[in-house]
Amino acid sequence: MIYTVTLNPSVDYVVQVDDFQLGTLNRTRRNEVYPGGKGINVSRVLNRLSIPSTALGFIGGFTGQYIETILQKEGVRTDFVTTDGLTRINIKLKSEKETEINGEGMEIPSEKVDAFFQKIDKLQRDDLLVIAGSAPRSLPKDLYEKVAELARKKGVKLVVDVSGSPLSQLVTYSPFFMKPNHHELGELFQREITNVAEAVHCGQQLIEQGVEHLVISMAEQGALYLNREGVWKATVPKGTVKNSVGAGDSLVAGFIGTLAKTNDVMAAFRFGVASGSATAFSEDLCKREDVEALLPEVQIAKL
Repeated sequence: MIYTVTLNPSVDYVVQVDDFQLGTLNRTRRNEVYPGGKGINVSRVLNRLSIPSTALGFIGGFTGQYIETILQKEGVRTDFVTTDGLTRINIKLKSEKETEINGEGMEIPSEKVDAFFQKIDKLQRDDLLVIAGSAPRSLPKDLYEKVAELARKKGVKLVVDVSGSPLSQLVTYSPFFMKPNHHELGELFQREITNVAEAVHCGQQLIEQGVEHLVISMAEQGALYLNREGVWKATVPKGTVKNSVGAGDSLVAGFIGTLAKTNDVMAAFRFGVASGSATAFSEDLCKREDVEALLPEVQIAKL
């Protein structure tokens, strides 16, 4: 079974305003509401690919109930810890420029953290646990490490899609799969990564440290897959980018979902890249038919 963790979910309120003007009344031309959070995105895409998963994390208030209702309506299994707080609302304002206003995460008391760990403790050997996104500031700074340690003790395969200090912390737990973009990889190694050669050099160090499967997204330069047997580069399909939110999460879902079904890493790499591109070319997260239409455009070559 695949489990996703979203410690700081959100309700994403996306509004489109023509010629937004600061300090005066603006009217929306279009608005949409989505359940947000990287782990939640992974679960939603897996569901669209007919791959079951269970979404874990913290929710609270009417906004948290909205997230759970939408996920269950879509067919995504949920097992959230419910708190007395209010799940945050993030505003995505699309006009001539795109502006984001992200809400502050909930205060999560220690007894709710204990309840969350009780759920993690129920996972079985060879389950996949996806740790994705940020954590509310109220949570202990070492929480991700504690989750990773418990996963390692239970033989659970760890999937990591985080940035900043949590990324450097989790590398030491020999993740089954990691997916940094080249900016996150550069931050990890305290250097700027501008080309494939630099990304490969840093990526190979992560493989030597114990990462089993590594994908590095390089924007228009494509994507890299590394394991102990070598390095492969995939081209990305061409299209008009409509939505940058969730593309990386879709790549994670496409990769781990396909790998779990087929045990074919090249098929997983190709499907992951196509999934990320399909989301980028859509207003919402990708659909299976859109991913399959892009598969022939993803060309993979060993470096």
